[in-house]
Amino acid sequence: MTIADIGYGRQFDGWYDRIFQNDAATQDTVEALTGFHPDPSRGTLEFGVGTGRIALPLSRRVGPVTGVDSSPEMLAALEKKADQGEVTAEQGDIRTYRSDRRYGLVYCVCSTLALVLDPGEQREVVARAAEHLLPGGRLLIETHNRPGIVAQHEGLRRTTVFAPYPEPNTGVQMHAQLLADDRIWHVSTVWFEADGTHRIGTETVRLLTPEEVDGYAREAGLVPEGHYADWRRSDYVPAAGLFVASYTKPA
Repeated sequence: MTIADIGYGRQFDGWYDRIFQNDAATQDTVEALTGFHPDPSRGTLEFGVGTGRIALPLSRRVGPVTGVDSSPEMLAALEKKADQGEVTAEQGDIRTYRSDRRYGLVYCVCSTLALVLDPGEQREVVARAAEHLLPGGRLLIETHNRPGIVAQHEGLRRTTVFAPYPEPNTGVQMHAQLLADDRIWHVSTVWFEADGTHRIGTETVRLLTPEEVDGYAREAGLVPEGHYADWRRSDYVPAAGLFVASYTKPA
């Protein structure tokens, strides 16, 4: 079977974990997923497992995690960290992924859903996630929030931001452009290392709203449960750059 891969892993191979570090935000995500899990004994599935930033520490909290990703580069990086947790990795396309296994929790974080640019295919991702839920199970999605990203541009089509990292002389600079009536966000990321070297990666995402993802979920037979501005379950506000949405599968 041919697996469609958009090349995200090739662009960020070797430095993805420098940008998305094991920091407080990662710990908040793991803590929240643990608390959201209806029953860890019923299993856990991640769509877009990447290098295992979330799945590995989560597996130490809830038991084995199955992770699906289309990128061989990301999965190779995950394999090198196998001693940090119990994750079974499968190379697959989250738009078409099917297996016989069903889970108590399925999650898709870090705007993986937004990397799918076609709304019909985004709908298919949610449908595949719903298929893999046991009755009473829960789906969690974290993705960029369209009104919040638009607000961050402050009326500009293009904007640039820089964020220094705790390690001296390191940081990330993002050059972003809004396209297609603010539905497409094109971002080039420059990572600066302390030794003076830098890396560049580019990604394009389709920005979503909670209501749009709710529609996908309802079509897949799920029941919307809540919208949050972060993993600490803060109330959703339009100005938030990200949102977390939770859904349940009727028992």
